[in-house]
Amino acid sequence: MSDLVAFQAHRRRMNERILSSDHLGIKRFFHLDARAYEEGALDRRTKELLGLVASLVLRCDDCVDYHLIQCVNMGLSNEELYDALNVGLVVGGSIVIPHLRHAFARIDELRHLQEQGIHLELR
Repeated sequence: MSDLVAFQAHRRRMNERILSSDHLGIKRFFHLDARAYEEGALDRRTKELLGLVASLVLRCDDCVDYHLIQCVNMGLSNEELYDALNVGLVVGGSIVIPHLRHAFARIDELRHLQEQGIHLELR
């Protein structure tokens, strides 16, 4: 099984578990997070790229995976992703290089899955 397919399944299973706690604060935060990426003054593509850059700088590989999946689903090219990741590298410095490696590996994996007709859906 691909790492990203496993990530999608684990994320879905754990989100269902978390939300089943029926905790109001947690439910509100999850809702706020989802709403932040809806169309607004900025389009969804721009917001996902912002999320990708922030995730790289914060060194959160799960978040990098999430935003890369969303970006690829929206049709962003590798060149667009590389440009965004470059911004994250410049902002975050050399400490993000391991996460940049992770991101490039995931982009390659996502493109391979696309070639196989496998579409990951996270929302």
